[in-house]
Amino acid sequence: MYRDSLADEIAYVLSESDARVVLVEGQEQLDRVLEIIDKTRVEKIIVDEAKGLHLYREKLGDQVITFSDLLKTGKALDEQSPGIYDELVRDLDPDDVAGFFTTSGTTGRPKLAMLSHRNLLAMAYQLNKLDPIEEDWEYVSFLPPAWVGEQMMSIALHFMTGFRVNFPESETLWRDFREIAPHFLFAPPRIWERIARDVMADIRDSDPVKRLAYEIAILIGYRAAKSRLKPGKRRPSLGWRILRYVAYWLALRSILDKKGLKRVRRAYTGGAMLGPDYFLYFHALSVNLKQIYGQTEVAGIAVVHPDDDVRPETVGKPLPETELRISEDGEILIRSPAVMKGYYRNPGATRKTIDPEGWLHTGDIGEITSDGHLVVHDRAKEIITLSNGTKVAPQVVQNKLKFSPYIAEAAVIGENRPYLIAILNIDYPTVSRWAEHRGIAFTSYSDLSQKPEVLSLLREEVMRANRSLHEEIRVRRFVSLFKEFHPDDGEMTRTRKLRRRVIEQRYKELIEAMYHGDDEALVCAEIRLEDGRRIAVERKVRIITV
Repeated sequence: MYRDSLADEIAYVLSESDARVVLVEGQEQLDRVLEIIDKTRVEKIIVDEAKGLHLYREKLGDQVITFSDLLKTGKALDEQSPGIYDELVRDLDPDDVAGFFTTSGTTGRPKLAMLSHRNLLAMAYQLNKLDPIEEDWEYVSFLPPAWVGEQMMSIALHFMTGFRVNFPESETLWRDFREIAPHFLFAPPRIWERIARDVMADIRDSDPVKRLAYEIAILIGYRAAKSRLKPGKRRPSLGWRILRYVAYWLALRSILDKKGLKRVRRAYTGGAMLGPDYFLYFHALSVNLKQIYGQTEVAGIAVVHPDDDVRPETVGKPLPETELRISEDGEILIRSPAVMKGYYRNPGATRKTIDPEGWLHTGDIGEITSDGHLVVHDRAKEIITLSNGTKVAPQVVQNKLKFSPYIAEAAVIGENRPYLIAILNIDYPTVSRWAEHRGIAFTSYSDLSQKPEVLSLLREEVMRANRSLHEEIRVRRFVSLFKEFHPDDGEMTRTRKLRRRVIEQRYKELIEAMYHGDDEALVCAEIRLEDGRRIAVERKVRIITV
């Protein structure tokens, strides 16, 4: 489970999974489980960090044990019954369930996907067949284990190939990441967006000579990347290859070194679509970034870019033993040995998701190009239909907005409306640095997000994004929200995907004001504090017309 999950989310997963034993990291997580244990079937809690555990002993007895206690119990059982471990392993079958994996829960409560050992290893085998991993390569594990993306790399693929997995401390993650300098990595879009924003902000703050060197190098990098990534690409001329080499050593390698990316042979992004602008940017920096497409229900990966055929507008081609099909209504269907056994205790949802022929119905809308690349438009439930009938994939517009270093999140809205509007979250680290350099005083995220200068900055960024969009899908009005979208408030999933329906309902009055033509609106938002209390915050926001 995600370590930042709220008590009711923990209760839901423990209850739905029929969990009898729970392993927790320390006292904080132990308290969260004890808070809801009466709603579950949990009989035993194992604590990894035993500090402060004596305070619980008298009340809970042997219901709570330490991890070292567990090891002693296992050792005693092994001495009592020699060979029992090998016997238990022999009884396992490849089609036994290896784990329950929670789906993202974008449109409701997450379901528990049952993935077998065969499912996980089939996915890893296919990926390694396409992109062989060397045994001496370094990998950094820093994503939450509750996400299938972490399990598929650090566990399933590791079992298949034996590369070295590094586990940095959370407090020193990026310092350790730079020191390790992995040969390959996997991260969701929000990590790649964060890295790009940091690079852009660092360049803006650098001295004129370094900034000029970067601007020249990145222009050359973009030229080389566009040539390399387009279909039917040709090998660049000798002159451009020399320029590319000079640009790399002049400026780009230093940037990659500072971000821990200088040794990366392959980099993957998945879990959601990364905007083409970010995609092209990393290739301009010389990072071999490739899109992964898959779902929890197919052990994480079904489609990936081949090394020699990366395209920003697609998610690649199916893995060697994976089949793709587009249904009559445009839904992406997948058939693979990695497709799950079903949802735990939910046969109805299983039948809706996996048809009798073994095709997994993804719920995503897409198309397959003539040469076999998959293009994903958005979740079927997320597609917006404007009042004039125009279909809009909000993810496309949101990714254009989020290519700005100053915009962290964007919720695009417009169902049955004449045009699109957006509710924006500023990127606080970048915007605060921008404000400080201009002598703009502020006290908090809430204060900074409403500064007139910041609203003018955001208007310029929205206009920039609009220039690369068709006329009918441009954002006409926006607001800068005085709070960040957050999983604790139900506005995002734990994997940081927007819950659009929740946002539309929560900010219904604000949305009506934006379409009514008002210049400002009073917004009341409920915020959950770290101690679990909920408070209502009310504030006026300006509505900006683009």
